[in-house]
Amino acid sequence: MMLEIRGLTRHFGGIRAVDGVDLHLGDGELVGLIGPNGSGKTTVFNLVTGIYRPDAGSIRFSGENLVGIAPHKINRLGIARTFQNIRLFRNLTVMDNVRIAYHSHLEYGPVAALCRTGGFYNGEKEINETVDIFLSIFLLQNRKNEIAGSLSYGDQRKLEIARALASKPRVLLLDEPAAGMNPYEVGRLMEFILAIRERFQLSILLKLHPGHLFRLLDRELIQVCPLVV
Repeated sequence: MMLEIRGLTRHFGGIRAVDGVDLHLGDGELVGLIGPNGSGKTTVFNLVTGIYRPDAGSIRFSGENLVGIAPHKINRLGIARTFQNIRLFRNLTVMDNVRIAYHSHLEYGPVAALCRTGGFYNGEKEINETVDIFLSIFLLQNRKNEIAGSLSYGDQRKLEIARALASKPRVLLLDEPAAGMNPYEVGRLMEFILAIRERFQLSILLKLHPGHLFRLLDRELIQVCPLVV
C-alpha cells in the first residue's frame, strides 16, 4: 500500500471540512477522489501534503507516518502534487519551472556552483537533459524558453504536471487537472495521465468534479473514492 488514510478528520471552527475519511492507494493504482464543491477534496490533499495537520486520523506513506512532517520533506519522500488554481512561477521560463523541481536531486553543492567544477557542469547537463524529457512528454519542448505565464491555460496545466514529475514522486496528487478545459482537452489530458502512470510507474490520486467522472471511467479508472457533504 503506497498511501493509506484512516479516519482522517479536519475541522475549521464549527465546519467539518473532512470527517472520518478512509482511502487506500495501492502501488500503480489510479484512484479518483470524487465529490461536489465543498466536500473536502482539496482539504484531503492539503492534509496529505502537510499543509494542514489533521485533528484526528492517520496518513501513512509506504508505512511511514506523515502527520507532522513538513511539506518539503513529504515531497522528498516521494509525494508531489498540483493545485486546482495553477501555481507556476509565471515570470520564469517554462524550462526554469521544471528545473526548480528537479534541483533537489542534484549532487553538487554551492561551492561547486561557484567554482564551476566538473561536478557542476555534469549536474547542469543532467538537469537540462531531464527537463527536455519531461517537456517532450507534454509537447512543450519547443516552448521551453517562453515565459510560463504566456502559455495557454491547457499548456500551463501540463507544465504544472511536468514540474511535479520532475521531483521524482512515487505518488502524484492531481488537484482538478481538468478544471477549465473543454471536452477535447479533458480527453487529451486523461490520455497523458494514463501514459505517465505507466511510464513512471506512479500511483496517482486524482481529485475530480463529478462531471468528469465518466470520461475517466471510460479510460480505465481503477477505483473511485466518493466524498459527500
